[in-house]
Amino acid sequence: MKSEDKTYKWLLLLAMLLWGGGWTALKILTYTQSMEIIVFWRFFLMSISFIPILYFFNKPIRLNKNALLYISSSAVLNILFMVFAFIGIYGGLAGSGSVIITTFSPILTFILFALLYKKHLTPLQYFALFLGLVGGFILLELENISLFLESSNIYFLLCALVWAGVTLLSQHSAKYIHPIHYSFFISLIATVASFIYAFDADLLSVFSEGLEFWVALIYLAVFGQTIATTIFFMASSKLGSQTTSSFMFLVPIFALLSAWFVLDEPIETHIIIGGFVSMFAVYYLNKK
Repeated sequence: MKSEDKTYKWLLLLAMLLWGGGWTALKILTYTQSMEIIVFWRFFLMSISFIPILYFFNKPIRLNKNALLYISSSAVLNILFMVFAFIGIYGGLAGSGSVIITTFSPILTFILFALLYKKHLTPLQYFALFLGLVGGFILLELENISLFLESSNIYFLLCALVWAGVTLLSQHSAKYIHPIHYSFFISLIATVASFIYAFDADLLSVFSEGLEFWVALIYLAVFGQTIATTIFFMASSKLGSQTTSSFMFLVPIFALLSAWFVLDEPIETHIIIGGFVSMFAVYYLNKK
């Protein structure tokens, strides 16, 4: 293994750890401020933290009509994701939410891609989708429909569906704009949109919060998003998308462990079993 490849794999490990911890940070934030305030400050800090990264890459920014269409669409979906995630985490467990969203998103992305582009599936892919349904049945506790509808799982499922849309948009946006610029402008547009929505809220009330709030907010916006995403994009260009994507399986593990360690959340058996089954489904969907 090349020394550079080894370095990028260690960095990817760090990125997955940062992503996993983001769910615990969001759970902490739900105890303090309203949703619209958290959403605005998350995107605002994310936009600010992208500035030194843009300077480091030093690539010319090219915007055209197609790029703006993808950016604005993804910004709307990113805001929806944050709203659904906030509501789900507020009433549910951070660890459970991360597992459901992380395992369902790639499965839903694959289904949407196959439907939109009328792709014919192989027997192995049909098996993987069936395996994904089994894992979803276990994850969402569908043996009790009333329990599912009353729980936060429905918001986690909406998050997974929204993120599937974000994934499809981001894949096609690369033809028109660099991924780093794409992420920056998404956060910038989302900042403006969330500011307009939260204009009547007391946005400056965050400055009366304590150290725990600011650590969680900065972690979520800067470490759990900007830095982790940048590492992921850099590693993808060096190691390839297949190798890079395989590290995503570590996110639910780190999320469960961080929620257990920081929030003392129980690690539920059905989440572990359903998560592993769904992970195998994602593996077989991506297998050549």
